[in-house]
Amino acid sequence: MHENTPPRVSEIGDDAEELNDLDAEIHSEDEDDQEMELTLDELVERISSGSDDDYDENIEEQDSPQSPVPDDSILTFPAHTMPAFSCSMHPHNELCATGGEDDKVFVWSRNTGQILYEFTEHKDTVTGVHFNRDGTYLASADLAGDIFLHKLQKMSSESDKDGGNFVFHKVWEYSMGDMAWMRFHPGTNVLIAGSEDGEIYFWRIPAGDCKILPGPGVRCCSGDISADGKKFVASYNNGTVRLWDLRACTTIMEIDENNPMVHSGGCTMVAHDKASPFFMSGDAAGKIVFSTHAGPVGAIETGDVIECIAFSPSADIGMVATGSLNGQISIWDSCKFNSRTNCEPAGESVTEMRWISDYTLVVVTGNGNIFGYDARTGVRIFKLSGHTEVIYSLCYDHRDSILLSVSEDHSAKVFRVPCLAE
Repeated sequence: MHENTPPRVSEIGDDAEELNDLDAEIHSEDEDDQEMELTLDELVERISSGSDDDYDENIEEQDSPQSPVPDDSILTFPAHTMPAFSCSMHPHNELCATGGEDDKVFVWSRNTGQILYEFTEHKDTVTGVHFNRDGTYLASADLAGDIFLHKLQKMSSESDKDGGNFVFHKVWEYSMGDMAWMRFHPGTNVLIAGSEDGEIYFWRIPAGDCKILPGPGVRCCSGDISADGKKFVASYNNGTVRLWDLRACTTIMEIDENNPMVHSGGCTMVAHDKASPFFMSGDAAGKIVFSTHAGPVGAIETGDVIECIAFSPSADIGMVATGSLNGQISIWDSCKFNSRTNCEPAGESVTEMRWISDYTLVVVTGNGNIFGYDARTGVRIFKLSGHTEVIYSLCYDHRDSILLSVSEDHSAKVFRVPCLAE
């Protein structure tokens, strides 16, 4: 395992949890000291006094298997030998791409699970794999900041839904230093990546022409494109949020220490509405800030780490969802800047969320489950199981109502979403 591999959910905690762990360790050490005071004769006597029945019972307890996790997936991809962190589905055919801690990227068929291509150029944990908007390019990136761009080229005119008639040619690569995240611009062939130093890179592909937005010297945690595609909002580990003009590479608006609504807990996530000049940001202290391009307009304290924010795809209903470390899923009104409903608690930490229709929200959890919610009522409408550990990434294909997820359990799984009535 690499030293800079993303932390597991179980490793993320606040100071109070660390103090509790320290108390437990001290208590454990005291018990160990008491046990060490036993003489050798006393130890032999204790061992000899144990009956064969006790020994057999202990063996049975150790050997008894745990209840298996129900597997609702329609296909499991088992090729990764270490945790898988990122996934993407081709927009037009049945290709899937996954990357993980084994430093590999696999391209495979979601119908059969057959490996079609394997990329081994990466020398560190692969945390980002993404097809661009029309599926002509596949970008992959690792924690060290090495980015590779492959172009898909069709070998023949015959239709092949599994993607076997495609070949990949590497057309571009770049090394940016320690990388925090990577994504494609949703409307054009521009690749975007944030760094651990706070810089944000924009490359026009495949030429590789580059713009760099300067950072504050701390990690750029997340970023998102504005509704008009001309601005970019970014959150940083010092609590700062900046709105950038992409053409001029200048800051339009900034929420920093001089603003009373600044994130004091370090900003963990930011997301921009796809239909209006409005965005939301959340932090590790549980604070959510509602902002327009002119500045922040409101803030709410939720009391728990905000892990993810996602706007509904519908411009008419004005819904935005947040998910927290304690499993709270909330739906907000993006027009009135207030709460609309709280979903049935997941009871598990929320690691990522996706809207798959105007009113249907899907979340994945630290326990490896996938939950679907009706955002109008907050009612849970389906549950999909199969993973045994935390799910790190999720993507959705609306053509066949297919979900693809990757997990700490080394697997990628394909699920079919139950039929839903809107």
